[in-house]
Order: sequence, then structure tokens, then C-alpha cells
Amino acid sequence: MSSPGEDDRTERSGIGSGDETTSHRDTTGRPAGDGTRPDDAAQPPSPEEWRSVERTADAPPRRAGDRETQSEAKLFVYDLLSSVLAVLVVGAYLFAVSGVWPPLVAVESRSMVPNMQVNDLVFVMEENRFPGEMAEPDTGVVTARAGAGGYTKFGRAGDVIVFEPDGNGQTTPIIHRAMYWVDEGENWCAMGDPNHLRGLDPSDDECTADHAGFITKGDNNAVYDQATSRSGPVKPEWVVGTAEFRIPGLGWIRLSTQ
Repeated sequence: MSSPGEDDRTERSGIGSGDETTSHRDTTGRPAGDGTRPDDAAQPPSPEEWRSVERTADAPPRRAGDRETQSEAKLFVYDLLSSVLAVLVVGAYLFAVSGVWPPLVAVESRSMVPNMQVNDLVFVMEENRFPGEMAEPDTGVVTARAGAGGYTKFGRAGDVIVFEPDGNGQTTPIIHRAMYWVDEGENWCAMGDPNHLRGLDPSDDECTADHAGFITKGDNNAVYDQATSRSGPVKPEWVVGTAEFRIPGLGWIRLSTQ
């Protein structure tokens, strides 16, 4: 048996060892005396830190798929805006060159076959921009009769013009060849080919022009437009422009949207 003094020393010694390993550590698990006060480590987050934590907790997690979707949407918008801008730039350029709006017209009938086909897209220019040397004075249009000496457009002599029949801007414009010019009071039937009059006789009242203008005809038509109800002699102010070149087949896009 140990004496009371020894037991007392042993118990005090054991308690002392245990205290050094447990009771002298702060709430963070770090031993006391390392330079950090226990009350410093136990400070609660500041209001700013709480708000930051709350915002982070409330925000939905961002997935890779979400980022890809956003990138695709941005790319689509960019492509769309680029395409619209390109169309506007091309349209502005064509208008600057042609002086006519719209500068492109679609052929919707066979009246100009074989030199123009249905669905052709035709570029039109203001007739006074680059008139031919044989153009009718003050018009910029070369007629088939005047161009017989060597001025051809679309396979035959003379300019092909786009005009508003009888000056009516509410009707579909006609794209036909300017055959010859007639002055006011002249007998246009007597001046033309009798094979294209559809029964009209030069003695008929309808053959006297009540105003100056162009006698017109489609290359694939048997009669002059003025021998039908299409239009009287085409006044220069009724002319939208002259046809310059065609793009085969591309006009169906415009016709399908009408």
C-alpha cells in the first residue's frame, strides 16, 4: 500500500497531466499560447459576410449545359444581326448604283421568253443613269427601232423597260421591250408592224396617240401592249427603269413572299 502522501502526489500528478492536454486548448483546437486568443476565433461573421453567404446559398448552381445554351443563344443573335446588316448594306449599295428602289424585280410571266424566264430576278437601273447613245431624247431609253444598228439588250435590239401601266402605281409593273417612240397625235398603228396590231386598223381612232410615249411589247407576245387594254403609250414618267441583267431562278423567293 502506498502512503497517503504518495497517493496524493500521484493523483495530483495525473490530474495535472490531463489538464495540460485538454483544458488548456481553445475552441478551435489550437493549444493556448500560440498567439491566438480564444475569443478572436469565436467571433461571428460580419453582416457583410452573412449577406455574401446568403447570396451564394440562394444562387442556383451553374451547369456546363447552361453555359453552352447561353453561348449558342449569343451566337444565334450575332449571326442574325450580321445577316440583317449584310442585307441592308447590299441593298444600300444596289440602290446607290441603280437609283431605283427596289432595284430587283422578279419575272412572273412568260411574256419575255426566251430572253427572260419565269422566276428570273432582274436588276433594274434608273434609265437616265447610263443612257445609250441612241436613246430617245430626254428619256435615256433606246428603242428597238433605234437600236437596230447594233444596240442590244437581252438578245434583241433596244432596251427592256419596267413601267407602270397607264401610270398606275397600284398595279403590278410590266417588264417589256420599248419598240419605238410615238409623239402626241401620231398614228402609232401606221408606224408599227401590222402583224402586232390584233385587228386594229390605222384608220381607227385608237391608233391616234393622245400623248407621246413608248410603244411596248413582250418578246414572246404577238401584239403590242397598246393594242390591248394593258396600257396606252408609255410616258417617260411611267418608266421605273431599264433592265440590266438577270439572275436565273432567284426571283422565286420574292414571288413566294408576295
